[in-house]
Amino acid sequence: MSVAIRLRRTGTIKKAHWQMVAAHKLTKRNGRYLELLGFYDPGKEPARIELKADRVRYWLEQGAIPSQGALNLIKKTGIKTSR
Repeated sequence: MSVAIRLRRTGTIKKAHWQMVAAHKLTKRNGRYLELLGFYDPGKEPARIELKADRVRYWLEQGAIPSQGALNLIKKTGIKTSR
């Protein structure tokens, strides 16, 4: 089964926080995940992004496909990807 790196919504109404997770491609957005890779908090000034760079690289090497939002955050943090 293929793996996706994507964002999982947490927080309250109008105060969203996002967790970056590695999950099976067919699971729901906030469903089960394989590993928590970091988080993104857009409510802070400046927006706070914390990712486990080594684990993100590991999942990308294993063939995980990042969503567009996850890929944008990975690039902002400066993690080198082959994509």
